This record gives sequence, C-alpha cells and structure tokens, in this order.
Amino acid sequence: MKFSEQLKAGVILDNPIFMQTIGLCPTLATSTSLSNAIGMGVAATIVLIASNVVISALRKFIPDKVRIACFITIIATFVTLIDLSLQAFVPSLAASLGLFLPLIVVNCIILGRAEAFASKNKVLPSALDGVCMGLGFTFALVLMGFFRELLGAGTVLSGLSTLLPFLAGVIPAEGFAIPGLSANPAVMMILPAGGFLMMGFIFAAIQKIMAGKEDK
Repeated sequence: MKFSEQLKAGVILDNPIFMQTIGLCPTLATSTSLSNAIGMGVAATIVLIASNVVISALRKFIPDKVRIACFITIIATFVTLIDLSLQAFVPSLAASLGLFLPLIVVNCIILGRAEAFASKNKVLPSALDGVCMGLGFTFALVLMGFFRELLGAGTVLSGLSTLLPFLAGVIPAEGFAIPGLSANPAVMMILPAGGFLMMGFIFAAIQKIMAGKEDK
C-alpha cells in the first residue's frame, strides 16, 4: 500500500476514533482543551511508531503464546520514557493529562496495531502505519479539543504556549478569548457529558457526509 493510501486510511477512512470507535476513553478524558489534545496525540503517536518498529523488528523472535505480554512490555517501556520526559520538561502537561498518560500502555489503538499490523509486517511499513494511525488519533483529539474548548471555555489555544514555549511571545498562556462565548461559555462541554455530546455531533456529521456521497 502506498503511503498516501495509508495516510488517507489512518486519518479518514479507517480513523481509529471516528470509524473504528476504539481508544474512546483517553479521547473523551483529554480533549477538554486543544493543548491537552495535541499533547496526548503526540505522546501516543510517538509510542505507536516506536512500539510498531520494535515489535516488527522482533516479530520472528517473539513466541506466539506470549506475544501479547511481550507487546505490552515493549509499549510500557516507551510509555514510561514519554511519561518521565513530560514530567521533566513539560510538567504542566503531564499533570493535566494525569493518569491517562501512563494508561497509553493499554490504549486499544496501540496494542491493536501491534497485533494486527506490526507483528505481521516489516519495519518500514509498520513505522508508516504508526505514523498514519497516530495522525488519525491526533486529528480526532484536536477536532474534539478545539470545539470543546471553544464552547466550554470560550477560548482557543489556552495552555499551548506552555506546551510549546517558543510560542510564549505570540500566544498568551490563557489563550485567545472569543467574544460572546468567553463571557457565557457552555461549561458542560468540558465536562464528561460534553465529551459524549461532542463525539455524537461529530459522528452525526460524518454519517451525514457519508450518506451524501453514497447518494451521489
């Protein structure tokens, strides 16, 4: 499969959140703001790529009976490295993501790609699969985080300058307030119920678009 086809599948046609509906727990929990969504997406993507590469490279040496345990051990190693790195260099993001950062270990997307793809394919295709699926996961998180922050807090990009310090002079720490929304935000949208509502709206929009294409 060409990279362009893998990318299209990972981000759109086979998106792990919107099409496969897996990995919903971290999506709902960490998409309360755009900065959190970006942080979780990047962390999960790095783990996905690294674990896919290692699992693919070792696939012929891992006994079939203990493959799941081995996959989890490999994934846990990279998650620990990411977790400790964020605590050291971006402690505010690590604190914001909380328990859901180490829980990347049991993220269905990462373990699923290890079992379904990396354990059956060579290193380069497995790395590309990790990139594409990671981008698809990040895209879903960013879309959710953008609208939940916009509606629930009335701001955009709050905390992003903390995540990316080189933007400190461009983006204020509290983000950009949206007139009208910031004065009277729908706070429910950044609560758990708001996450389910936003996901439902996005699912409905996707189904509407797909139905329109089928009619044509």
